[in-house]
Amino acid sequence: MSIQATIEDKLKALEPTELVVENESHMHNVPPNSETHFKVTLVSERFVGLMPVKRHQQIYALLADELSGPVHALALHLYTPQEWASRGAPRPDSPGCMGGGH
Repeated sequence: MSIQATIEDKLKALEPTELVVENESHMHNVPPNSETHFKVTLVSERFVGLMPVKRHQQIYALLADELSGPVHALALHLYTPQEWASRGAPRPDSPGCMGGGH
């Protein structure tokens, strides 16, 4: 199973109403077909009442193995359904890589 698929599978534990895991490795100075840089957009009722740091901690706990190994960077965009509904854009754009890219 790919790292991306593993991340998607593990994040289902948060019962997301929206889940997008994007492999952004190609935007960085890494070998072709790498799975090292990801952006996660996740919407879940489980985030209601939680500050952003607590939301991030939930993700870090679920992805501890990936973060201690192959995943070098993980951009998290975590919302409650109400926050998601009030957003104008579907997902934030990622900034350009400062370390070189393709």
